Amino acid sequence: MKEAIYIVDGIRTPFAKAGTILADTTAMDLGKTAVSLLLAKTGIAPEKIEEVILGCVGQPAEAPNIARVIALRAGVPESVPAVTVHRNCASGFEAVTQAAEKMIAGRGDVFLVGGVESMSQMPLLYSYETAKKFGAFARAKNVAHKFQAATQFRLSDLKPEIALQLGLSDPVCGLSMGETAENVSRDFNISREEQDCFAMRSHHRAVAGRANLDAEITPVYLPRSKNGKVYLQQDNGPRENQTMEALAKLKPVFEPNTGTVTAGNSSQITDGAVALLLMTEKGLKESGLTPLGRLLGYDYVGLDPARMGLGPVYAIHRVEQRAGLGLRDASIIEINEAFAAQVLACQKAAVSAEYCKKNLGRDSALGEIPDEILNVNGGAIALGHPVGVTGSRLVLTALKELHRRQADKALVALCVGGGQGGALWLTRN
Repeated sequence: MKEAIYIVDGIRTPFAKAGTILADTTAMDLGKTAVSLLLAKTGIAPEKIEEVILGCVGQPAEAPNIARVIALRAGVPESVPAVTVHRNCASGFEAVTQAAEKMIAGRGDVFLVGGVESMSQMPLLYSYETAKKFGAFARAKNVAHKFQAATQFRLSDLKPEIALQLGLSDPVCGLSMGETAENVSRDFNISREEQDCFAMRSHHRAVAGRANLDAEITPVYLPRSKNGKVYLQQDNGPRENQTMEALAKLKPVFEPNTGTVTAGNSSQITDGAVALLLMTEKGLKESGLTPLGRLLGYDYVGLDPARMGLGPVYAIHRVEQRAGLGLRDASIIEINEAFAAQVLACQKAAVSAEYCKKNLGRDSALGEIPDEILNVNGGAIALGHPVGVTGSRLVLTALKELHRRQADKALVALCVGGGQGGALWLTRN
């Protein structure tokens, strides 16, 4: 990269399964917690920040441009602008890379980025036809007109659409994200047992690495007491006693009769927030802070929406061409576990010379994605996948792990609903 872009520090809230302990905490409050604690932790003067950029997929209607709302509530001055970005599952990446592009363009030296999502509070929606009937009822000027408008309603009008379900479906290919995972599981002959084994490993690694993950986390104080708790301090997704037997009992969700993708080998629907502080060389020198690491390169790529889970393979290939770094250069690899089938398919595609030649135009295979350095503290199957947050969480987790291992480079990648992939290279040095 032309300009050194430093990830100076970061912090995140605990991740909680949707509908559980953080369900009553708004996205604004989750984001405020992460941003305000990062400001306190680093001691950076808020007025030094050039811009706040946060990813969010399900923006609350009551907080348009939620990044601005969070920034102001966290004590960032009114003079500092803020923008919310949305690239589906890569929104947390987009916040990082958009800030990097602005810094490279000379538009500032200090940026606060990250992501926020309350999947618990994604709304129920009425159809446009139902909304028109409500509008006609509201405009009726007398009782007779209101009665006439009311008679136009049908019971079906009162059945809402689930925003979360709509958001996890692709209007172009007509498939849910889980159905795209079933596609790649068939393409690469990935068995149900392989997927469940991968899922169990994610939980076991997350439990074993809990102390590592706790180093990223700030507690969230709860607006109401949940089971006597006044705050949440750890992710509540990892299951200590996850077994193959328990996973095997779960029924396929997306293809009930023939499928292999279950709730157990898919990412969890989750609430959470992440905040990262990015600086240029100039900003870093002026701050006197020691960075976690540096961004070496990144790229995004498009592919068939019906096989969106293979996005990491395409993005890793593209960023290799741009940054000159390949899988062999990675000490740590983080690939978001949207589905076990999807990550396993990426591993198989990456070592297939035939697949890489046909789909990537390469003369050789992309290379091995080794189990021993992949998602070493578990992934989204155990930790959860708050969609607008995950990209930033991967960056934070990878950099922290590089420091623990005194290792050099990390590769982070994810698939993106709608048929995209993103990949970033990071270094501790």
